[in-house]
Amino acid sequence: METKSNFIHYTIAGVVVMAVIFAALLVIPFKDIKWGKIQLSTPETVTVSGSAKTQIKSQVASFSAGVSSTKDSKQEAIDEVNKKMESITQVAVDFGIDKNDIKTENLSVYQGEESYWEDGKQKTRPSQWHVNNSLSIKLRDTAKASEFAAELFKTEATNVYGPNFTVENQDEVETSLMQEAIKDARNKAEIMAIAGGKKLGGIVSIQESGSSISPVSYSLKEAGGGGPAVEPGSSTVSKDITVVFELK
Repeated sequence: METKSNFIHYTIAGVVVMAVIFAALLVIPFKDIKWGKIQLSTPETVTVSGSAKTQIKSQVASFSAGVSSTKDSKQEAIDEVNKKMESITQVAVDFGIDKNDIKTENLSVYQGEESYWEDGKQKTRPSQWHVNNSLSIKLRDTAKASEFAAELFKTEATNVYGPNFTVENQDEVETSLMQEAIKDARNKAEIMAIAGGKKLGGIVSIQESGSSISPVSYSLKEAGGGGPAVEPGSSTVSKDITVVFELK
């Protein structure tokens, strides 16, 4: 009986609450209430580019020395090329270049074809073997570039290219350039913000457009019998970025 009584009690209470809510809906002037609205607005931004560059003394002088051979026998052509390559490698080692800075750059072995006529028809048949190989050599004492070039000319290299002056350790330089590029971008953004009656806020995003290094290079291919006098000079390292700033 008690359970039944409780059920009746809760039912009556629920009916009363619903009645009160219904009465409130009839009385309260909802149409006159200013509810407002939720709006997600995109912050105003300005996008600018920033750049920085500097000059760095060249750290490495790179050379390329290649040899080639054409023979009826493939093995004879390979042997001749290997002998010449060993000679060039030895010249570099004797000059004081570390073997880790001497690497094979290109190697190709192939048999050519020649055309001939037979029974009024043009045909092809295998011809001589062609073997080519080249070395890339890094000279870290750039002041000796001319001297080393002269040594390469004394070898049996078919072609010699270089020196190509470059910078190897540029991480610290690039970090410094990144900071300068951001500063450059911020200066531009501040000018634009003031012109628009705004204040410059924080950085929204940074996109690195890239970094580049412009080495000083020389070709010794047509230099004749001796090595021309060359100066290591310096390389231009640059950094370009795109920065998005918030406007206030």
